[in-house]
Amino acid sequence: MEDSPPDDVTQLLREMSKGDPEAPAKVIPLVYDELRRLARSYLQRERSEHTLQPTAVVHEAYLRLVQEKEIDWENRSHFFAIAARVMRQILVNYALAHRSDKRGGGAPKLSLEAAEFVPQESTDDLLALDEVLRDLA
Repeated sequence: MEDSPPDDVTQLLREMSKGDPEAPAKVIPLVYDELRRLARSYLQRERSEHTLQPTAVVHEAYLRLVQEKEIDWENRSHFFAIAARVMRQILVNYALAHRSDKRGGGAPKLSLEAAEFVPQESTDDLLALDEVLRDLA
């Protein structure tokens, strides 16, 4: 895929902002290579056993970008700045999910009612604690 003039991308981004249903399909070939370079750059900074691939990050980021109807795209640079932020958020979410798995994320979840962790005799203490916490808030 070749680099296209920034004006072409800017025009298509503006059409996308206006709701043109064909604009996203026209934009992707013009920005894909740069998005992949950006994703590869972020992934090189990640831990070595990271399982995400640049292509997956690009596809997820692009889906989020084209679904966002609130963004009024200014130009190509604005698009890539937002894309970079979305990619970072994807990596943060991935890291949080990975950490959650390491911390018992796969363990069965119990509701507070099912846990029944509060002994009956400490109900007064719990109510007093709740009142103090409400006063502090």
